[in-house]
Amino acid sequence: MLVRVLMMRKVAKVASGLDVVILPQLSEMLLELRTMANHQPGYISGETLRNVYEPNEYLVISSWKSLDAWQRWFENEKRAELEGRVDALLGSPTVYKVFSYD
Repeated sequence: MLVRVLMMRKVAKVASGLDVVILPQLSEMLLELRTMANHQPGYISGETLRNVYEPNEYLVISSWKSLDAWQRWFENEKRAELEGRVDALLGSPTVYKVFSYD
């Protein structure tokens, strides 16, 4: 069963010039997560989007061959550690939503 995972990330503290500080670090960490995911069995693809109307909000969409493949990736210790660093940088936790086709 193919699944799509939506990961919502939001910068909790929006301040003038925040993009200059946060975006390079965030981009680097998200690229590292994507690179790690590319080596995971069952990973199909992923994309990162930034909200046009709320630029402090990001959406990552990833596709997995199965729910089990996604869960193995979600439970990966290195992924969890890096995700923790992302959440600390943003000041808010990542929200996950997992969808499948009927």
